[in-house]
This record gives sequence, structure tokens and C-alpha cells, in this order.
Amino acid sequence: MKRSHSCGALRGADAGKEVILAGWVSGRRDHGGVIFIDLRDREGLTQIVFNPSLSSEISELAHTLRSEFVVRIVGKVSPRPEGTKNSALATGDVEVLASQLEILNPSETPPFPLDEEGVNEDLRLRYRYLDLRRESMAKALRARHQAALAIRRYLDAQGFLEIETPILFKSTPEGAREYLVPSRINPGRFYALPQSPQQFKQLLMVGGVEKYFQIARCFRDEDLRADRQPEFTQIDLEMSFIEREDIYALIEGLVKTVWKEVKGIDLPTPFPRVKYREALDLYGVDKPDRRYGLTLVDFTETFRTSTFKVFQSAVAAGGVVKAFNAKGLAMVTTGQIEDLTNLAKSHGAKGLAWIKVEKGEWKSPIVKFFSEAEKKTLTEKLKVEEGDLLLFGADQWLAACEVLGFVRIRCAEYLEKAGKLKRDPAHLDFHWVVDFPLLRKDPEHPNMVASHHPFTAPVEEDLQWLESEPEKVRGQHYDLVLNGVELGGGSIRIHKGELQDKVFREILKIPADMVTSRFGYMIEALKFGAPPHGGIALGFDRLMALLLGQESIRDVIAFPKNARGQDVMSGSPAEVTARQLKEIHIQVEGVSGS
Repeated sequence: MKRSHSCGALRGADAGKEVILAGWVSGRRDHGGVIFIDLRDREGLTQIVFNPSLSSEISELAHTLRSEFVVRIVGKVSPRPEGTKNSALATGDVEVLASQLEILNPSETPPFPLDEEGVNEDLRLRYRYLDLRRESMAKALRARHQAALAIRRYLDAQGFLEIETPILFKSTPEGAREYLVPSRINPGRFYALPQSPQQFKQLLMVGGVEKYFQIARCFRDEDLRADRQPEFTQIDLEMSFIEREDIYALIEGLVKTVWKEVKGIDLPTPFPRVKYREALDLYGVDKPDRRYGLTLVDFTETFRTSTFKVFQSAVAAGGVVKAFNAKGLAMVTTGQIEDLTNLAKSHGAKGLAWIKVEKGEWKSPIVKFFSEAEKKTLTEKLKVEEGDLLLFGADQWLAACEVLGFVRIRCAEYLEKAGKLKRDPAHLDFHWVVDFPLLRKDPEHPNMVASHHPFTAPVEEDLQWLESEPEKVRGQHYDLVLNGVELGGGSIRIHKGELQDKVFREILKIPADMVTSRFGYMIEALKFGAPPHGGIALGFDRLMALLLGQESIRDVIAFPKNARGQDVMSGSPAEVTARQLKEIHIQVEGVSGS
């Protein structure tokens, strides 16, 4: 080995030892001819001293060192002089007096300082191999490794087998858009990259594996944001002969293990359960951030006979009137009100009713339509005070809840920026959202569609309504949520071929030929003694981002794509030659080459 110790290993007890260190020059200082450098590797940083009184030749060479040079040092560990110790550094009690210096590789000047935060993300991604040297990225990759090890050890102890499933699959579009891969040896046919190993892990249960897991690579061709990547990692697992409570207990133990081993935090378990309808009723979303209030309140009966026709008409049509109090947000600007209104419209609302409470007055175009009794009820239920902003939704129940849910989140952002609300990242609000509807109406689809995916089993006692009133049927589906972020979701699966076939053909109205071509092998497999089974997939990247307090999953992935789905370091995606396209039987306009 070219070194005897890492740059983070030396302590006071090592004084007097001759050591060999290797790493990158993190900084260089000239103190009257004595050169000091900070030598860095992935384990830490050690101060190196080049004193001309010890070796003028080595000292002269040290003058040529610059940031990010790769060097090898031989020297003796010495206690730092009194008054120069650095308590913020693990190696801060010692330094190495260099007797030998070897420049293993010089470096060009980095395009950005590696010890500074706030560098433009595209620049960091362009030089990701340099960005990975930064302390925050090195810690993230180490933590990711620790978490993956903890997960594997935990699941192994629970009797799980880690099994890989195919990356080249077939197109079965029932979720996000898939990535297609043309087959050279099967002209006109395509593989699809898997959005998840869903069907394979169910087939493993049919195969008698009983307990499967995989830290799986998955792919979705969807619009990107801070918590989405075109390729991402799931903690994927499936079990036979279990019920929902078994999944809850297993995953709570897994998450507890990860937080303990990586962060040293003991999470209280079991996690609370929140019913889907309760989550929508109170927060307007099925993955609520419950660290702050701004809860939705129902005023349907209050406005049933109101003279304000917008609210009265919504109730008469079988809808609801809901509202919440964004406490302290009466200082909202006209531009912010427009932003909230446009946000509501983008999610299907015709507009957004609001009331400001300023200088003892209720200010809004709609206040003149409210009776004193209605204002009194609003004041009591919403605890209205000076400086508050009231926001309303009037529509069918789900639409009204969801619109206010998005508005609530935006108001929380405004309040946080104004210093009137604090979402403590150290407050970990883990909870399960349960009792989702099995099916939902889709305005872009003539039939009911699966709320989760079409393999989710109905709640047994609700099967009686599957054909007559499918909207009443609950699915055995569950989501794990942390601070407003869905960490993952899963379900107990349909394990009988006849029921799965019925859901596809009669409930979801998928044409028979399409059912056969896309899912025929699954239905057939379930008819060969498939055991009851269920599972879950947790987003490993999201979990790591929340664990480390990062806003973007790009900061916990070694080589992510940017917000446009591009790898700006390598220039991917890239054009290919006409010859390559010809080999896979594809023609693209405007592609040149041989």
C-alpha cells in the first residue's frame, strides 16, 4: 500500500510515529517559508508541515503544490504547538512533519471551490467527479452505503433472500411512461425498462420463495423534480402468508434500524395510522406534512342555505365547502394571492375565495354575501384573529380537499419564508396512510382506474360492492409517509387468478386481447396454487435525502441526471449513428453518420 494511515486516523497517541499518507491537497499556506498543507482523503484531513530547516529540497517542492494535487507524504507525527490545536478537526491535536514528498499527479485549477456550498448545480454535475470530493457528498455516499448494509443485514435476519429480477422486461403500461429498448435480433419488438419489479416479485411468491427483497434499479420516463430521477433505487420486498400488520411491523423495524445505525436516532414505533379519508379531510393530500397546522375545516352545513350562491350551489350539487386559516398570512401580497389562485385553477378549481383580517376588518370581495351567523361560525371554528388569511374551497369532496391541499402547502412556504412558521427537519413524523379506495375515477378515462395498481387486493368485507358500487371498495394498500413525503407504498396482492382476471376485464374494462397479451402469464401463474402475499417498495433515494436533510435526491446519488434528464458530465442522452439505428431497425429524421 502507498500509505500507512488514512488522513482521518491520526491522534495524539500517534505522536512520534513515522507515517505514510496519500491524498489530495485541500489547501496550502505559506508562513514565512514554512509551508502548511491540508491533506485530504475520504476519511478526513491532516495538517502537513514542510519546514526548510528539516529539508530545503522538500520545502521547495512543497511551494509548487496547488489545490487538488495528489501527493504522497512520509513524515513524523508531532503534537501541534500550544494554541494551534483545532478542536473542530478529528486530527486537530497533531500534524505531520514531512521528510518526503512525492507528487503523484498535479491538478488543473478546479472550476469551483470544493470547500464552498451554493455552487451552481449544473456546474457541479458537469464536474461530478470533483463534486464527489466535497465533504457533504462524501458523507452522503458513506451514509448510503451504511444504510444499504443495515437494510441487507436486517432483512437477512428476518429470513429474506436477495434476488435480482430482469432489467429488460416487456411493456405493460399501467403507471408512468416507460423507457423502451428496441431489440436488434427481434425486429420491430421492444423491451421496456421496469418501473418496478412488481410482477416478478409476485411470481417469486408463486415460485415458493416466500420472502424476497432487492435493492432494485427502476426506471420511469416522467417529468423530473427534486425527488424524481429517470433511474432510481427502490428497497423492494414481498412476503407470502402475511397480512397488512405484518408489513407494518417489518418496515417499522427496518426504518428504525436504518435511522439508528446511520444517525444514532431511536425512532418510536409503532408509527401512527391515518386513514385516507381523514388525511384528505384534514390536509387535502394523501401524504400530509403534519408538522404544522393549517388544517381544513368543513363548513358545508354552514353554507347550505347561504346567500353566497357559489357556496350554496356547490352544496346543492352534493359538494362541500371547506376552509383553512393561514394564521398570520394577511400580509400576503396581491401577487401571492394571484399565485394561490392560479395554483387552485391549475388543479381544477374555478377560482379561490379568500378573506383577509386586517385592522379589525374582514377584507374580501365575498364578505358582503356572508351573514353575521356565518361569520360567527367561521370565527369560532377557524379561531380567526387579527392578521389571519382564510381560504375556501367549494366543490365535490375530493376536488375541494385536493385544491386546498395544494394551497395549504404553498401557504406554509409563504409563512416559513416570513418567519411565521417553522417545519423542524429534526421532527420526524412517520405515519402510515391506509384505507385507500381500490378504484378511482379518472377524468381522462371512461372507466374506473386502479388507485394504486391493478394487482392490489380489495378489503375482504368490501368485495360485495366490487361490481355494484366499486367506488365504495377499499384496497389493501398502504403508504409510508415522512414529513409530507411518500417514502413508499405497497399492498396485499390479489392471489387468485379468477379474481385478477375479473378485475382486469370487468372492473377496469381492459379489452380481453390486451389482458391476455399483457398479463396472461400472471393470471395463469396465479391459478397454480399462488399463496396469499403482499409487499412494499420504499424509495431508497428519497429515504436517504430525508435521512440526511437534503432537499434534492440528486445530492444523495453518485451520478444523477439534472432537472432536464441530462447527464451534463458525459453528454447523455446523445445522438447515435445511422448505422446503429439501422441495426435496431429504427429510422430517425435528421440523423447522419455511417
